[in-house]
Amino acid sequence: MSEQLTLSAETRERAGKGASRAMRREGRVPAVIYGQNQDPTQIHVEEKALVKALSGGHFMNSVVMIDVGGETTRTLPKDVQFHPVTDRPLHVDFFRIGEHSTVTVQVPIRFAGEENCKGIKRGGMLNAVRHEIELVCDAAEIPDEVVVDLAGFDIGDSIHISQVTLPKGTSAAITDRDFTVATISGTSAGESAADAGSDEGSAEG
Repeated sequence: MSEQLTLSAETRERAGKGASRAMRREGRVPAVIYGQNQDPTQIHVEEKALVKALSGGHFMNSVVMIDVGGETTRTLPKDVQFHPVTDRPLHVDFFRIGEHSTVTVQVPIRFAGEENCKGIKRGGMLNAVRHEIELVCDAAEIPDEVVVDLAGFDIGDSIHISQVTLPKGTSAAITDRDFTVATISGTSAGESAADAGSDEGSAEG
């Protein structure tokens, strides 16, 4: 399950580009908390703490508790804007959620079972069409990853979402098509070996 993070924040009275720039010069990042039919709350968080949370790799699919003066709000990050040159975080959107709200999150994919993948053993290569899968799940049970088992797949095979075992209690957000997660493509060496095998089979027949 994805970890829960906590960020201390302060409310901000002034909005606008000028006020935001002033905050960033002081090492703060402007942010907003919205959702659940409540008025948006304008806040700012410490840049160092935010960067540390972002570096963990699971920020966008983690529950983030925002502590403003001792009052805590459960949120899910929805968007982080970065400076195009320096990559410093410029603004964050947090969405209010309940403890067991149903949420939609992007969860990273981890491919496993390469050693038992027919296609890779024959010289083929994994072509990851997606690196994340959008899942619907309980906010308290957000998975860290989706494991895609490559065992048994051969050159030319496509791995569709219907062939992936999703974490318990989750479902794919996209339901109108059986989308492709990855394919096993043949390298020239792998394809040559496959052709040679086919030729030998024909000759024997």
